[in-house]
This record gives sequence, structure tokens and C-alpha cells, in this order.
Amino acid sequence: MLKITPNPNTVKHIPAAHGGIFSIKNPDEKIVDFSSNVNPLGCHPGVKKYLKNQLNQIHVYPDSESTRLRSNLKWFTGINTSQILIGNGATEIIYNFCSTFVNKKSKVLIPCPTFSEYEKAVNFFGGKTIPFRTLNLNLDLQKFMKKIPTKGIVFICNPNNPTGEILSKKNMEQIVKLAEKKSTLVFVDETFIELVPDSNPSLVKSLKSYQNLFILRSFTKSFGLAGLRIGYGLGSKKIIEILQKVKIPWNVNYIAQTAASAALCYSNFLEKSRKNIKKENLFLMNSLSKFEWLSCFSSSTNFILIKTKINSKLLQKKLLKKNILVRDCSTFCGLDENYIRIAVKNRVQNKLLVKALGEIKW
Repeated sequence: MLKITPNPNTVKHIPAAHGGIFSIKNPDEKIVDFSSNVNPLGCHPGVKKYLKNQLNQIHVYPDSESTRLRSNLKWFTGINTSQILIGNGATEIIYNFCSTFVNKKSKVLIPCPTFSEYEKAVNFFGGKTIPFRTLNLNLDLQKFMKKIPTKGIVFICNPNNPTGEILSKKNMEQIVKLAEKKSTLVFVDETFIELVPDSNPSLVKSLKSYQNLFILRSFTKSFGLAGLRIGYGLGSKKIIEILQKVKIPWNVNYIAQTAASAALCYSNFLEKSRKNIKKENLFLMNSLSKFEWLSCFSSSTNFILIKTKINSKLLQKKLLKKNILVRDCSTFCGLDENYIRIAVKNRVQNKLLVKALGEIKW
């Protein structure tokens, strides 16, 4: 009999749970998806229109180096193309980063709850995670910094998914500076930062000052291109050179590269998105404050974490009967079955959610 012996890490690996319409069985097109925290305005209509004229190129291999897109990102970010990496969604970049910089000796500090794929990727490549449990990293910052390992890695999502909490640029730079002294890399996930209405503590302009800093960005959330899978990373020339060697050839398809370049041409669309998010976030917070059985965490971006007295799985099931899908947060490290996450959507959809929650019996 053939004996198949896979890598031990693959045997232990359990894929992370995520939201989205395909996270449930037999999804109905009538369902309003509050579990996926993508820009509530979707992608700019100009991007869709532009893509229709690009379909005659789908028989051609894509540019493996994403040259045009990296050039456009240089204009958008102010960072040289030699410091820009393109990936098949942000998650591919997370796994490529860990495959490159994580080994059995690596100690990796991760605040939780946060995006699950950091821990999954670290464990997959044999690293040791150091979870730091907190629902308010701003308050626990000094305790967190004391946990920064030597010659290790720190992961931080800013603003954080699922809490919506944001750290100031000053606090972020404190972390990066101390980590640099300890020869530790800092991976900062800024995939939601462009959807923050009131501040932008991005560390993009700080890249020139820190050789240990890597920043993750995505076209999924801000530009509404989730279905095309495209993200990018920014870092020192040395870090990017190494990561370029790791990525598979033609990792990003032609349509995704083209759509991302087109989206950057409509980057003023982000300001309209932020204004909408600010208005609708306030509407939801005010509306949901009337329900005694739940409480909302203050959020800086386009989703809200909610603590509920109803079991999260049961609540999700009850809402699905009303064609509303919310994110059950019991799968996040540090949270239990008393938490759900909702996306901030448009007013009509947000009213549907409020009405559905108002009809829940507990």
C-alpha cells in the first residue's frame, strides 16, 4: 500500500473560518451580507466599465512582475517600485512572508482577537506564537511592548479586525522602534486604514526610517475588489527582494492587475466611501444602543464588534431566517460565543439589519 507522508505542519493545519456569503451552505441571493467587511459602496463603476474593454487580453499570460501596477502604486503611495510587492490577495502575502521569515526558532507576538490568518500562517511554518489577549491594545500597549521577542516577528492589524480599534502613528512607531532594537520584524496590516474617516495613522511614510517594517495593503476592502484577489506589500528594498523570490510566477492574473490600476485612477472614491462609513457607522451605533441585549464596541472603520447576550451561532441562525448574514466571532482567538461582527453598509441595508435585530426574541 502506498504510504503518503505529508509535512507534519500540513497535517496539524486547520483552515481559518471567515465570513462572506460562501461561508454558509446554500447561500441565497436574497441574503444581505453583513459578515464581509468590504467597502459598502463596492468598487467604482468606472472600474467595471474599463474592464469590459480588457477581456480580449485574457488569453495572454499576465506580467509576473506586475510592472504597470507597481508603477501606479509608486504614484499612489510615494514608495519606490523596488519596495512594492504584489500578491494574490493579502492572505497570499501573509503566507509568503511567514514561509520566508518564520522557522522553528521564531517567536511571533500577535495581539488577539485579530485576523486569524497570522496565527495560522505562523503555525503552518513551524513558528511559536505568543498570543496577547486584549480588547484595548491602546490601554495595554506598555504590557504588549514588554512581550516583543528578540529576533522574532510582531503582527499588528491597524485598524484591528474584528474590534475596529486603531492605534495612533505615535504608538505604532513606539512598537516598531523597540522591535528594531531587538532585531525583530514588524508586520503591520493596514488593509482597512483607507476606510478610516477621521484619521490616517499609516506608517507608509515611516518606511524610510525603519528597515524592520513591512506594511500590508489590499484592494479588497478599500476598493471593493474582493472577488479578484489582489493585495500589495510595502517594505525595505531588502525585504521586498527576498519576498519577490518566494512568490509563484504569474501569481496575479491580468484582470486583477488591470482592475487595481483602474481603481487607483478613481482613488478620490475613497473620500466618498469614508464619508458614507462615518455617517452609517453613527446611524448603526445610535440605533443599536437601544437594544438592551447587546453592546457595541467603538469602531474607527467599516465594521462593528458587538457583544451579545444571545449565543452568536444562534443569533446568526435567527438572522439568516430574515435573510441577514452576520459574522459569528466565536472563531476568533480571545472571543467566545457572545460576539458577532457586522459590516457598515448603506442606509437601506443598515435599516434592514436594525429591523431584524429588533424582532429577535431573547
